[in-house]
Amino acid sequence: MKRKSTILINAKKSVALLAILFVGFAFANNKEDAKEGDLKTEIKEYIAHHLLDSYDFSLFSYTNAQGEHVYIGAPLPIILWDNGLKLFSSSKFHHGETVAAVDGNHYALYHNKIYKTDAAGTINYDESHHPTNVKPLDFSITKSVVSMMLVFAIMFFLFKSLAASYAKNGGIAAGAGRFFEPIVLYIRDDIALPNIGEKKHKKYMSFLLTIFFFIWFLNILGLTPLGVNVTGNIAVTFGLALLTFLITNLTGTKDYWLHIFDPLGSTMAWYAKVPLYIILIPIEVLGIFIKPFSLLIRLYANMQAGHIVLMSLIGLMFIFKSWLGSPLSFGLAFAISLIEVLVALLQAYIFTMLSALYFGFAAVEHEHH
Repeated sequence: MKRKSTILINAKKSVALLAILFVGFAFANNKEDAKEGDLKTEIKEYIAHHLLDSYDFSLFSYTNAQGEHVYIGAPLPIILWDNGLKLFSSSKFHHGETVAAVDGNHYALYHNKIYKTDAAGTINYDESHHPTNVKPLDFSITKSVVSMMLVFAIMFFLFKSLAASYAKNGGIAAGAGRFFEPIVLYIRDDIALPNIGEKKHKKYMSFLLTIFFFIWFLNILGLTPLGVNVTGNIAVTFGLALLTFLITNLTGTKDYWLHIFDPLGSTMAWYAKVPLYIILIPIEVLGIFIKPFSLLIRLYANMQAGHIVLMSLIGLMFIFKSWLGSPLSFGLAFAISLIEVLVALLQAYIFTMLSALYFGFAAVEHEHH
């Protein structure tokens, strides 16, 4: 698996390098063309918009004969707390182009955040050009939240049917369960058991299975035309890593905490350990927070980079506009898509494996004589 991971990473870097070279070639050959410059700016803005969460579920948009932007998708509910509950549809914003008037108050969508404003949509700034308008408490159902609810529903009905088939067929999976059963067994036998141990692995299995399939399904959903980038949102990966952090430290044994605050044990006299502990104990305590931090950054950065490279390659087709450049860009985008399917599974595996490893550290028990 380590060798496969190295191959995937190197392949991803190589394709990303090629993408950068072709972008540079396109920019060099269209340097003085103002129209091409506008196109590049539009592509950059589209990529930036794709990476952000949004208050609506837009599939695509186009400009009609009157020069108006027409968006195809579905609005989502906006839930604000501003001296009371404010509930309205995101269609009132018209994708940030209009001001929403609700119960005598006015709200504007600015840089994907909701601010309280006036009827003209005025945004005030400080010396650093940061908005100074009041931001109400935002509990809105965004595109990422809808995606997570969808994955939750899929997982619930999928594994509920798998459990029902076990009960009905005497422990034998049926239907789609035949595909997922080997994955469940692999997580138990090759991830949980080796890292946590026979004695305590069962109490962590529910979380490990949930986190694996949750991340995997979200990653795959991000490769669909729906345009969601849930695991590329650092707030989501922070939440997942926070769960691993809490479970690790709340279930830690006495030996786990003893290793952190007394890493040398009884190997030397206490007066000889004091100078070393001035360095070792802060490092061990810092490691408690570095481990989940590495989890959230790894998942966030890999999925974010994958979306950026893929969208950049698609944008190159509109920049090149030639019989050589456009097909080549399409071929590279297709290759990246195949790699991203494997990366989606690989990132779910890595997050689950490292979580199991941290749980193993927390569950360790030594025999004391």
